[in-house]
Amino acid sequence: MTSANNSRALAPWSAPVAEGPIHATVRLPGSKSLTNRELVLSALAETPTLIHYALESRDSNLMIEALRALGSQIEILPDGDILVTPAPFDRVATIDCGLAGTVMRFVPPLAALSSEVIDFDGDEAARRRPMKTTLVALRDLGVFVTDDDEGHLPFSIRGEGRIQGGEITIDASASSQFVSGLLMAAPRFEQGLTLRHVGEHLPSLPHIEMTLECLRARGVKVSNPEPTVWRVEPGPIAGGEVTIEPDLSNAGPFLAAAMVAGGSVTIPDWPAKTNQVGDEFAGILQKMGANIIRNEDGLTIEGSGKIHGITIDLSIGGELTPVIAALAAIADSPTRISGVAHLRGHETDRLAALATEINRIGGIARETSDGLEIEPSPGITGGHWATYEDHRMATAGAIIGLRIPAIEIEDISTTAKTMPNFDKLWLNMLGGKA
Repeated sequence: MTSANNSRALAPWSAPVAEGPIHATVRLPGSKSLTNRELVLSALAETPTLIHYALESRDSNLMIEALRALGSQIEILPDGDILVTPAPFDRVATIDCGLAGTVMRFVPPLAALSSEVIDFDGDEAARRRPMKTTLVALRDLGVFVTDDDEGHLPFSIRGEGRIQGGEITIDASASSQFVSGLLMAAPRFEQGLTLRHVGEHLPSLPHIEMTLECLRARGVKVSNPEPTVWRVEPGPIAGGEVTIEPDLSNAGPFLAAAMVAGGSVTIPDWPAKTNQVGDEFAGILQKMGANIIRNEDGLTIEGSGKIHGITIDLSIGGELTPVIAALAAIADSPTRISGVAHLRGHETDRLAALATEINRIGGIARETSDGLEIEPSPGITGGHWATYEDHRMATAGAIIGLRIPAIEIEDISTTAKTMPNFDKLWLNMLGGKA
């Protein structure tokens, strides 16, 4: 299954080289993670919800269409706000997940509350992404699931309009989205849900904290009695009004640009307190040589053009890895990234993709069991940069292209997954014409 929003680019995109220091303010669209969580909770709420500053992207559009297919009434208002009016999930539906992990992991627990058969499929690359944890969990909750026995798309869910809930144990080592998807639907379970994670590690804990905060803000009683145990009590989910923060993970390439080119980039409306993992960029980039300023204008990064390597465990937020790896490729000392084995199950195997593309242009990158080792190389040159249908691979290539001439990004349109018009924002940052 494909989407018009994911059409292939007709020609590679020539990444622009920074001709001098940057001095720019970049206003970012809303957080994808928050947008899709609030859309899900709005569809489950007792009363309508008005969502301000939601992200408009392929992933958020796929979520809107998925919730509409289940029965929710969703209206995009002239000012861009989204009005979600909940309605019973009582119709046969086919859900296009595209390549959106939030759709393929968040929507199945909702579909299990339907009284009809719901079919799920997605892009070809989505059929390789792990889904078994969600499907096994739903079976443990008494839901009938039909799949290929390997835990991949396509699959079907036949609900009975209700889920008893109770206690389940899952292994969410591949993605924290497995936890978040179940927790968001849990207030509608008759007994709520006590969810226990067992496994070697749990990636992206801030995303689970984000889910819990979204639930609390809507009046749901949640608790975290042990480090990897969560309890959601049954009860109503409130509607009302919600404002979405800027997407801090999408800020990463723009912050990195100031380090590569020198100068400064300001991101307005950077929240003083947030559960977005992108907030970690401030501390990480400081260690790599940046100066960070937080004030009423937002967050400003100042760079000198010098980039230092770093040794870091990024298990807190693997989505930060492509930005750090791109900077590491042109840094003056080695970088060691660990704790991100789960990136092999994202839009592509991001560890293999990053190592392949850095090496392709003359860099030095090696995969490890759970990350990457990247060393300085005097031999980096321009060339083809494959994107693997992965938005973060595209932006990583753009970062390197600020310093290395003739980097040709295979498909810049893949950035529409979370950041429509990235190329125009990038050129405007550099003072070019969009």
